[in-house]
Amino acid sequence: MRLAGKVPIMDLKGKKVLVVGLGKSGLAAALFLRRRGAQVTVSDVRSAEALAKDIPALLEEGINVEAGGHGLLTFRRQDLIVVSPGVPLDTPELVQVRKFGLPILGELELAARFLKGRTLAITGSNGKTTTTTLVGEILKDAGLQTLVGGNIGVPVIALIDESTPETWSVLEVSSFQLESAEEFHPAIAVILNITPDHLDRHGTFENYALAKERIFARQTAEDFLILNADNARTAAAAPRAKSQVYWFSNEHAVERGAWVENGQVVFRAANSATETILPLVAIPLKGAHNVENVLAAVCAARLAGAKPESIRKTIEDFRAVEHRLEYVATIHGVEFYNDSKATNVDATIKAVTAFPGGIHLILGGKDKNSDYTELTPYIRERVKAVYTIGSAAQKIEAQLRGVVPVHSSGTLAKAVQDAAGAAQPGEIVLLAPACSSFDQFENYEHRGRVFKELVHEGRDWKVWQSASA
Repeated sequence: MRLAGKVPIMDLKGKKVLVVGLGKSGLAAALFLRRRGAQVTVSDVRSAEALAKDIPALLEEGINVEAGGHGLLTFRRQDLIVVSPGVPLDTPELVQVRKFGLPILGELELAARFLKGRTLAITGSNGKTTTTTLVGEILKDAGLQTLVGGNIGVPVIALIDESTPETWSVLEVSSFQLESAEEFHPAIAVILNITPDHLDRHGTFENYALAKERIFARQTAEDFLILNADNARTAAAAPRAKSQVYWFSNEHAVERGAWVENGQVVFRAANSATETILPLVAIPLKGAHNVENVLAAVCAARLAGAKPESIRKTIEDFRAVEHRLEYVATIHGVEFYNDSKATNVDATIKAVTAFPGGIHLILGGKDKNSDYTELTPYIRERVKAVYTIGSAAQKIEAQLRGVVPVHSSGTLAKAVQDAAGAAQPGEIVLLAPACSSFDQFENYEHRGRVFKELVHEGRDWKVWQSASA
């Protein structure tokens, strides 16, 4: 969906600007706009009590706050509307003001118009955070001036003041951010994979995929697009690109890009010899999906100018990002892993297949119109039992009935108790929920932190066994 209207917004002084949605990005956007002279209002459907920690800072900056719902008049009185990624573009008030031709920008689009230097943007259904973090570390270690942000935690707009003409801004970008992108123009764009996710927001898989493709919509022949040759829907985007397409593959050689050959990660640029980067055994991350993430990172980093020897050293020293197949502890022979970032079915499949078997799997949270039956062959092969939590529990239980024992735990605390009490030495308790966290937690980070706290607090094996009895 393209948004109505564009305005020359470099001069914000005196403009009336509404920021819709007060998450991290909305807060950063409001402060950015105000400090550049705009008359700013923030509107959020949450109550003033729910926004209590942010409202004082906003009021102190002279920013008006509308809480507890959106007022149509508030929307109509603006010169510009900035939409946070978490706010659907079909929100009724946005639909109404679009008819009047009011300019509407997403936070990513607003930030991109001020960000200096070059952008390396990474999207995909899974692996974005690991790959973005790894690329950022590679470029920094290679001596390139580098900033890292976006969906990874630091809003893009918060990077603007630090950016210079020499900066590489390495950005994790989501489908929510990209669906409102207009002029966003990364010099290097990466699509790691496209598998069903966020269908509750985008409606269809194709709508979701097309939102992902907006990452390269403004690229030219001077730019680079990196695609996963092993993911059919991602590869299908290539004919629509005007940029130079590079590939990565864990299965076969590619004309230009990164792949695995004789146990080595290799890279080849256009009209160049093949370079050996590092052996597969030197990759410190679990799972075949992380080999794909490394291949994508190698390709992106080489195109950005990092040297092979520098790339190798950074990868060898890299450790798993928090909440992504993160090792938590081994207690009485049972290993605990936190993959709270596995917020869709495909991510959970990748987590499960990172282990040979003996898994006690915690699933559930807020459903995103997902099909959990896709987990069936992987669960049957590697999982001993499933423990469900959250509002999606009944749907998961119905779709996985008869595959393995499924226990309705309800809460994460009970699921950890149940799984730990049943697991035997040599087995694994894995949090890989296949759902968003918003029914019981603030976000996936909050859910992951709680999981780790529960594991560490429950080190007395007998306590777990008695609690799950």
